[in-house]
Amino acid sequence: MNRIVHPIEAESYRILRSVVDTSALPPRTRDVAERIIHTTADPGWLDDLVADEKALEAGAAALDTGAPLVVDVAMVAAGITRYPSLCLVSSPQARDLATAAGLTRSAAAVRLAAQQAPDGAVWAVGNAPTALYELIRLAAAGQVRPALVVGLPVGYVGAADAKAALRDSGLPQLSNVSARGGSAVAAAAVNALLYGDPLA
Repeated sequence: MNRIVHPIEAESYRILRSVVDTSALPPRTRDVAERIIHTTADPGWLDDLVADEKALEAGAAALDTGAPLVVDVAMVAAGITRYPSLCLVSSPQARDLATAAGLTRSAAAVRLAAQQAPDGAVWAVGNAPTALYELIRLAAAGQVRPALVVGLPVGYVGAADAKAALRDSGLPQLSNVSARGGSAVAAAAVNALLYGDPLA
């Protein structure tokens, strides 16, 4: 997806590359790592991310062909301004399902979204570990087949464990080892797949 790169962004990337050496990374992994570092101004992400180049290629290809993008919270969607996303966490249906099934709203929203986008979607989870756990459960049950799962929820309760479960699931994924993450980070990863290297 072509876009005009602002001079401030270009200069930021030049500074980033003078501070962090990402030159040995494969192209999609480099794009994702750099955009997350650019977004957070935190080079520590380089050693925290767990990326699979083939999975990232599959995710980028899916987006390039207009596949659904499902996000767990509106803040992830807000960070991805040039691609439509599906976010059901604030829907009445998610509220009702959460109450009836004893789920968090985020997990209920994932269950509902899986009915609308069962095959080939890119899923981006930046907030709720329970959303990621539900997605893993649905995939294990054969109810959803993601092209890529961007699993970067944040928090001291369950986030690192949910990301470890994602890696163990065998799903095509991007994750990180620590408890950190967040909506901006998940959005940055998706934007990296959409836009690639801004200095190319």
